[in-house]
Amino acid sequence: MRYSKVYIESFGYELAPNIVTSDDLEKRLEPLYKTLHFQKGQLEVITGISERRFWDPGYKMSEGAIKAAQKAIEASGISPEDIGMLIYGGVCRDDLEPATACAVSNGLGLSPETMIYDVSNACLGILNGMLQVANAIELGQIRAGLVTSCESSREIIDITIEQLLEAGNMDNFKKKIATLTGGSGAVAVLLTDESIAGRGSHRVVGGVIRSAAEYYKLCRWGPDTGIPASGLNAMETDSVGVLQNGVTLGIETFNDFRKELSLPDDKPDKIICHQVGATHQRTLLEAIGIPKKRDFTTFEFLGNIGTVSLPITAAIASEREFLVPGDLVGFFGIGSGLNCIMLGIEW
Repeated sequence: MRYSKVYIESFGYELAPNIVTSDDLEKRLEPLYKTLHFQKGQLEVITGISERRFWDPGYKMSEGAIKAAQKAIEASGISPEDIGMLIYGGVCRDDLEPATACAVSNGLGLSPETMIYDVSNACLGILNGMLQVANAIELGQIRAGLVTSCESSREIIDITIEQLLEAGNMDNFKKKIATLTGGSGAVAVLLTDESIAGRGSHRVVGGVIRSAAEYYKLCRWGPDTGIPASGLNAMETDSVGVLQNGVTLGIETFNDFRKELSLPDDKPDKIICHQVGATHQRTLLEAIGIPKKRDFTTFEFLGNIGTVSLPITAAIASEREFLVPGDLVGFFGIGSGLNCIMLGIEW
């Protein structure tokens, strides 16, 4: 897919206030570590994550999304009346219904004519939302659209630690260690038509989508999707299976991505990937032949924030001038399902 008049106007994000280190989690897991004869520090060694963040107990996902969206709007100079579409793309939602986007729209004071709804696709919700807004802009249906998300890891990590202590075995630990990488945060991405795009905006060139749905059982979280979560929640991940098959899907998508955008061998200049952990980053970069110096990461201190991870990393990378004008930037998202989206952005 290619776009001719779609721009990323601005980002906004909100960091959860409570820093939780991997050492903090290991202290809670001490009985399990003794049973399995683990040494402290294993969690950080395995994942590369030293800390992640939690919201305060009872925090609403719409609250974080509203704060992030307000920052994106303020940074853009775009009037809320110009926003023709609002999509909430988080895995975590306030309720099963109505759409969390409704609460966000109300909090932002958007027009009654604004299209508002949720999109759910594991860690790709924000990227899917960006594509839907981009399509609407390209078709001339709207001039601006906002994609928001807020994720919370506190509840599922608390439940997972209880389940790990109760089971007390290696097999269960392998299935649940990926859950302990989770972080919390909120993000918003504002996209506009070129006619109202500001000087510092970034053109969305295009992208590709691929899936490998035969692997949909490799990572599952459920059955309850509300936050705060009920005790019925469980999250299990075949980490090896996700890594192997996700990288294979990533290679296939990357080859399509370069072909679709007619990229030379030295492009993209920079990449922002979904933030999983050190092993995933190293394996993927080696597989697609991109040097580590072209990648920017936040997982070390923010963990895996699901849908929020990629856009919040892009926002921070831009603030720190890792992404500079003239860069062709690749947004590389791989999510449970398995699904993969890769977008090219002219910074």
